[in-house]
Amino acid sequence: MTENPVTIAFPSKFRPARLFSRWAVVVIVALAASTPAAAGEVVEASIGTQYEDIRLLRVADGLQNPWSLTFLPDDRMLVTERSGRLQLIEDGEKTEISGLPDDLLASGQGGLMEVLAHHDYEAQPWIYLTYSRRDGRETATTLIRGRLEGTELVEVEQLFTQDRTSRPGRHYGSRLAWTPEGHLLMSVGDRGADPPRAQDLNDHAGTLLRLNDDGTVPSDNPFVGDDGAHAEIYTYGHRNIQGLVVDRESGEIWSTEHGPRGGDELNVHRAGENYGWPVVTLGLDYGSEGKFPHAEARTREGMIDPVYEFLPTLAPSGLALVTSDKFPSWEGNLLAGGLRSERIRRVVIRDQEVLHEEELLLQKIGRIRDVREGPDGYIYILNDESNGGVYRIEPAD
Repeated sequence: MTENPVTIAFPSKFRPARLFSRWAVVVIVALAASTPAAAGEVVEASIGTQYEDIRLLRVADGLQNPWSLTFLPDDRMLVTERSGRLQLIEDGEKTEISGLPDDLLASGQGGLMEVLAHHDYEAQPWIYLTYSRRDGRETATTLIRGRLEGTELVEVEQLFTQDRTSRPGRHYGSRLAWTPEGHLLMSVGDRGADPPRAQDLNDHAGTLLRLNDDGTVPSDNPFVGDDGAHAEIYTYGHRNIQGLVVDRESGEIWSTEHGPRGGDELNVHRAGENYGWPVVTLGLDYGSEGKFPHAEARTREGMIDPVYEFLPTLAPSGLALVTSDKFPSWEGNLLAGGLRSERIRRVVIRDQEVLHEEELLLQKIGRIRDVREGPDGYIYILNDESNGGVYRIEPAD
């Protein structure tokens, strides 16, 4: 499907609640705020946008389908490659980290996916990773953590794996985020072949999980004590959450989620609620472009509607928030990455309503897989290419 550039203007501009997707970044901002950005190759010296002129740089290249990145307190970053490699990047140079699980299957949409540093990394130097765990010809979305010693991941332990392995190799979810209380959120996709799994509380597929940092279940999770539900589940009825952020002041959880043909969503999560997939969807069937086979309605009482539907389709990926003063006109805005759409959508929200949208970097670097605000206040991007890279957005001179 061919998509055209879009800019959606609303009556006025507001500043949304401040969000964050990686609590580790918040912890180290004060330490790193005065640190200059690492050198990078200028890709485009000046790109005009509605409120900010920006510069695009390439910080690192030669990455095979990079999926996620996280920042360490010493100005280094970790980047996952879906093929199964974890790369440590310092001053643009890559060093492969050993010690990853040998039951990882890189096939289809699966492989090594999310990476996230502990929210209090100085005291708890854990690195969290998600991957598609192989069990015969089937896989399961799985969470591990380990400690970085030199170029090796050590003390690796499995914290969670979904209760049921399945095929095909798609819709793994796998985004992670910290809440202000130190709980770990993790998305698990519906796994593609059997969408109604997302309505079954005895199945981890199609859910957002809430865990303690050691993988145990918080005692106040909404389904604790319910024999008919998995206690890890926080919300359900999701297709495939690929962007995840948390408001550090209010505790609101926001996500971007893939629909089928159309129906890509921006959601706010409320404990124990059902977000409708596949009974309720705004999208269509891939093959016929008619009603999705399992869908009964576009909205239904008792199921939570999305805050917003991205039109045209976004194919959501990473989700970030601008909190630094490097981009004063963007401060408080969401930056929603897009895969097939090859763009970032800058989204302005007030009171859980989208008021304004702007398209950024359309087809500048290909499929955008992840978007993060760095501890230096600049915006970092991964592109999902066989020869992919880490890019940085800075204000243009």
